[in-house]
Amino acid sequence: MNIQDAYTDWSITYDSDRNLTRDLDQVVTKETLANRRYHNVLEVGCGTGKNTHLLAQLGKRVCALDLSMGMLEQAKRKIQSDGVLFAVADLTKAWPCKTESVDLIVCNLVLEHVRDLSDIFSEAHRSLVAGGHFFISELHPFRQYQGTKANFQRGQETIEIQAFVHHLSDFTEGAAQNGLSVHSFREWWHEADQNKLPRLVSFVFKKRAKTSSDHAHS
Repeated sequence: MNIQDAYTDWSITYDSDRNLTRDLDQVVTKETLANRRYHNVLEVGCGTGKNTHLLAQLGKRVCALDLSMGMLEQAKRKIQSDGVLFAVADLTKAWPCKTESVDLIVCNLVLEHVRDLSDIFSEAHRSLVAGGHFFISELHPFRQYQGTKANFQRGQETIEIQAFVHHLSDFTEGAAQNGLSVHSFREWWHEADQNKLPRLVSFVFKKRAKTSSDHAHS
């Protein structure tokens, strides 16, 4: 089953399944972003809209993208706001937004399903205004090293979704090569994770403002 079909299948029970990673991700997103305000927010991989409601409070306008129509349908049922636009998009291709048009990009539990992060960071840099932020919350690579993947139950069967391991340095290097600097970095544990490896890692990257020397060379 490909990634798109798997998430469409999972969308029916995603919000009701026991899922500590999903629950922690919501806490991480709220704790990291709650006191900020933005004009235009781009959510890449919105899923069932579990974080979209918060983003609609933080930003005047939110564009929420996902590869799975099933996930988007769940999100649309949940969130009916004039300030939120939902759209189907493949994040590994050009994003449907104008250059330098958003001041926050949010990406949660998505990048483990993307083989090459360079396209993601390239599109993030293109889409962000100077000084804009790119927030990422992902399954910690330490968990990935142990074989942990996104998965869900269908009857007696556990369906694992195709995933790719990304090291911490893959995120920081990918950002640096695309004009983004590390603004914050944290590792996170669910309260049920005592004495275990961190469950999630989060980054806030910032798009560097152009300097006068950049203008001189352009």
